[in-house]
Amino acid sequence: MYTRFWFEFDIDNVFKFPAGIGIGCGVTATDYKDAVKLMEEKFFLTIHMPVIKKVIENVDVRKLDQGHVIPNMVSPVGRGIWFPFGYQ
Repeated sequence: MYTRFWFEFDIDNVFKFPAGIGIGCGVTATDYKDAVKLMEEKFFLTIHMPVIKKVIENVDVRKLDQGHVIPNMVSPVGRGIWFPFGYQ
């Protein structure tokens, strides 16, 4: 069974991080620890993960930003990163 997570980070300069991270990161994983591991392995390979300031477990993706997140994500059904697109 998988859970959808939405992470927001405490970032002072979005240009230090991959595109989209200023909005947040969507991950589907077995649990919180697995979600963080996926982000570390796929999203934060060359930079240190910033401090997580907010986590929404079982996020309803329909409530996320309709102008930026929804059109730039992949399906959140399977295990992996679904926003930003391109880090599966």
